[in-house]
Amino acid sequence: MVTGAVGSVGSVPRLVVAAPASGSGKTTVATGLMAAWSARGMAVSPHKVGPDYIDPGYHALATGRVGRNLDAYLCGAELVAPLFAHGARGCDIAVVEGVMGLFDGASGEGELASTAQVAKLLRAPVVLVVDASAQARSVAALVHGFVSFDPEVRVGGVILNKVASDRHEAVLREALEATGVPVLGVLRRGAVVETPSRHLGLVPVAERAADAVAAVDAMGAMVAEGCDLAGLVALASSAGPLVGAAWDADEALVSSPPPPLPFPSLGAAPPDPPVGPGGPRPQTPDGLERAVVALAGGAAFSFSYAEHAELLTAAGAEVVTFDPLQDEELPEGTAGLVIGGGFPEVYAAELSANERLRKVVAALAERGAPVAAECAGLLYLCRELDGMPMCGVLDASARMSERLTLGYRDAVAVSDGVLAVAGTRMRGHEFHRTVVEPGAGASPAWGVRVPERRVEGFVEGGVHASYLHTHWASAPGVARRFVERCRTS
Repeated sequence: MVTGAVGSVGSVPRLVVAAPASGSGKTTVATGLMAAWSARGMAVSPHKVGPDYIDPGYHALATGRVGRNLDAYLCGAELVAPLFAHGARGCDIAVVEGVMGLFDGASGEGELASTAQVAKLLRAPVVLVVDASAQARSVAALVHGFVSFDPEVRVGGVILNKVASDRHEAVLREALEATGVPVLGVLRRGAVVETPSRHLGLVPVAERAADAVAAVDAMGAMVAEGCDLAGLVALASSAGPLVGAAWDADEALVSSPPPPLPFPSLGAAPPDPPVGPGGPRPQTPDGLERAVVALAGGAAFSFSYAEHAELLTAAGAEVVTFDPLQDEELPEGTAGLVIGGGFPEVYAAELSANERLRKVVAALAERGAPVAAECAGLLYLCRELDGMPMCGVLDASARMSERLTLGYRDAVAVSDGVLAVAGTRMRGHEFHRTVVEPGAGASPAWGVRVPERRVEGFVEGGVHASYLHTHWASAPGVARRFVERCRTS
């Protein structure tokens, strides 16, 4: 068994699971490989190309480790390998699930944010998952095209999905012999794992519980039966050497510029936070008491990058997760609130029914405490969602829409807020089927230029609420600024 070096990606066997197009079976194969190798005692590091939050949940279930994203658009190409190394510390093998088709990336940006670009940045071999349900000899032309399109991308094997019969398999294998690309797995058409979807993709793990565990187990069993696990380990072990240190939240904060201080006066200094039943709050290395930052979780708010909590912790926060569907109070001593993405529209009635928590959140915002809300968090802070009362922090209403808003965004902060000062540039991603009216407050959060020039979001007091999902690893100072505001509000 091979164990990866702690500070380097160089010795960690790794492979990228890609496909010619979406819907080919990448998630089934990638999650199945993770589950199959984990069941055999290997420490598997799970990764996902792009801004997807849902697939990493299944990856985490398969491996027992945090699923992490590798997004060259949101974080920059230079952070892909360090973030990979951060996730792969101490692991025996790493599996990177691709996004869309192998060469598909940010619209109009060439290979940027594509699976192919990430594979090259990691010097990782690619295994191509091909939906063979409507193909015979033509599969060879398809694979040959993907092999030859970019010589820097090494397609080291093929897994054939939705194969109808032994005869069909024989025809496909014979055709592929001419390409020189080995067949490392065959999955039959009837072997379907139940993974229900809805308006934004698969139903998240947090909402399926036992069903998700059963689905992941079924993927692992199917892949173990149909794939050459030893051959795939050998392919992963052929990854080229990479040199460089793993990303580290503490070091990232040290190297990032400090937030502009002081913040605008908020009146008298706040009283000392209450001491909980367990004694004083943990302290930072410089002796400061850690500010409690409440992080929304549970079924309605399951979208969050792990690095956000890690950066908040490194900046001096004690991050405590709570579930707005279940908890009627924020964690004791809460000084700041982070509400990420998810599906509040699915749970609008339950969120609305938790009136006590809605009032607590509104009171926290009213007193000027920092609140960072993205997408689902924005909806929760509105006056109402689909006619049902929400927290009422923002004088805006939200509703479901037939229109899907999707894509990467270049953004600039329009107003000084708890996350950034005006003029700060960040990249983000939008993915929702809801509308907030008005779409921006008197002090908007961001200005974006694609697909059209507009301002969006709200900066009001200590609140920064927006549809834009951002990855704080690209701008660690965001976390430090937020925690500093927690200490001064």
